[in-house]
Amino acid sequence: MSAMGFTSSTAADLRPESTEFFVDSLRSYREAVIDEITRIIAAKRFQKNLAHRLAEYPLRAGKGLRPALCIATCQALGGKTGEALQSAVALELYHNAFLVHDDIEDDSYFRRGQPTIHHEYGMAVAINVGDALSVLAMTPLLQNLRAVGLGRTLRIFREIERMLRESVEGQAMELDWVSAREWRLTDRDYFVMTRKKTCWYTCITPCRIGALIAGANPRRLAALRQFGSCLGTAFQIQDDLLNLDEDAGSYGKELAGDIWEGKRTLMLIRLMQVAPKREQQKLLRVMSADRRDKTAADVQWVLALMRKHGCIDYGRSVCSRFALRAQALFDAALGDVEPSSHKRFLQETIDYVVRRDH
Repeated sequence: MSAMGFTSSTAADLRPESTEFFVDSLRSYREAVIDEITRIIAAKRFQKNLAHRLAEYPLRAGKGLRPALCIATCQALGGKTGEALQSAVALELYHNAFLVHDDIEDDSYFRRGQPTIHHEYGMAVAINVGDALSVLAMTPLLQNLRAVGLGRTLRIFREIERMLRESVEGQAMELDWVSAREWRLTDRDYFVMTRKKTCWYTCITPCRIGALIAGANPRRLAALRQFGSCLGTAFQIQDDLLNLDEDAGSYGKELAGDIWEGKRTLMLIRLMQVAPKREQQKLLRVMSADRRDKTAADVQWVLALMRKHGCIDYGRSVCSRFALRAQALFDAALGDVEPSSHKRFLQETIDYVVRRDH
């Protein structure tokens, strides 16, 4: 049995005896970041409506995983919270900017249990809010000059530039698949898209920034990239699974929204591969239709077909395999680091990505 209590490759077994430590730690990291975001917005003295809307997504009941990974990695490697805080804040601001624009691109109705910005205030306002959050992220990045000095500030900017470049390319891949009605896709296509769209800004960059602030060498930074890639892939698959789970009441998004939007998730790609030809023909018609041309019955039919052909179980199995691989890579990246609450948090994150319900 490993340090996390893993006993098999099933998602049900990827669980520590108690999650209290992880949840409390995640909350503590998030509170520090939200306090700083609130302070920065107030200091900028934005027009009242804009200030309110900038804070709206960050103040909703989000996880704050990305800044937590940044701070925890820094501290696990001997750095200080104050040295990593500004970078963590920037990551959270970019994340929320992405969410605002992603909701527009997907025409999503809900985010964290409430209406999306563009459905609440209109498309033009939402685009402006997303842009403003991206601009606001520059403030904490520049404050790194005082926190960690010029050299590390420039290295952080390089990490952020790579993160943004990879993320927008991954999003472009997904959007192109939908607009071109492309369904001749493999698991590998999904993994490449996910690595770009999700892994860099969810796991790879937060961990690498935290590590470089703490003075990590190139070998450790490379190992953290591999770890973050597997962890981020497991995170995205679980996200896609939650979208299909009628029991995930705390998820805060529209049930089967990915089916409505025609997203190429691992489970849908699998369904296209295993469904009989007759079902596949109807499936292509339904999934290639615009959202407004789908019916609730169409979506429920696709969901039932996924269950019938074991696609959801397949997704869970692949998610667990990536989590187990992340565990091995964690040992390679941070196994020589002295035990601490921050190292424990990072390790328990592996379990969290496969057991989370929101």
